[in-house]
Amino acid sequence: MRSTLVRRTVLTASAVSLVLLSTACGSGKADDKVGGATPTPSGAASSAAPAAKGKTDAELAALLVAEADLPGHQFKPATPAEAAAGATATSDKPACLPLVKAQSMAAPAGKSTGVARTKVVATPKPAAEGASPEEKLKAAMDALGSNATAVTLSSYEGKAAEEAFAALKAAGTACAGGYSVTQGGESGKVSKVGDGTPVTAGDGALAYTVDGDADGEKFTTQLVVVRKGNTLATFSTISLTGKAEQPKAVIDAQVKKLG
Repeated sequence: MRSTLVRRTVLTASAVSLVLLSTACGSGKADDKVGGATPTPSGAASSAAPAAKGKTDAELAALLVAEADLPGHQFKPATPAEAAAGATATSDKPACLPLVKAQSMAAPAGKSTGVARTKVVATPKPAAEGASPEEKLKAAMDALGSNATAVTLSSYEGKAAEEAFAALKAAGTACAGGYSVTQGGESGKVSKVGDGTPVTAGDGALAYTVDGDADGEKFTTQLVVVRKGNTLATFSTISLTGKAEQPKAVIDAQVKKLG
């Protein structure tokens, strides 16, 4: 089992608890125009137009993807302790902090007006009735290998969401060679940040594959960020097998709910 830091921070392991619960129950550097954002024609918007108003925690909570939006998945809310933990995460490279925050269920950058969080995992297929001990063990191992995703919504005033998105995009380039993470007195190492499978969604999307090492164990996580207006949706996905897959169904359902 990976260290507390990996389970809790680098791997966004708040989601790991959801994988365990389920078992018990039975391009990163893509252009920010990806997603079909259309530039505003010159002169189309008045400079006197009011700034976009950020959403509150409660308003974002109502927009979080839930069981009704994504059948065949189990959800678990983030705890106050998990939310607080993300706020303490730091990096040896300040430019990489947006990536650290995005993987820790925190607003990636800037001052947000509200944040909402949840954790989701595809419901594992239980062993058939009358299954042999070997078959039950295989079903349990398959469940542990399920992808667990921490979903975070953060909202901003005015152009701050675009600025936070730009900070994440810049971090993907500046931190390609890796960085260290410290949280709660523990540390971990990300060795590489590379391109993830390109995502087309919202007003811009970034997709990263993050490789790291903790206690001698290598891991690969998937990090996707989608901007929809003045809201950022981040998806940080892990697997106890050590290699996660991009959670397309979760991303699609969440972006659809954002409107």
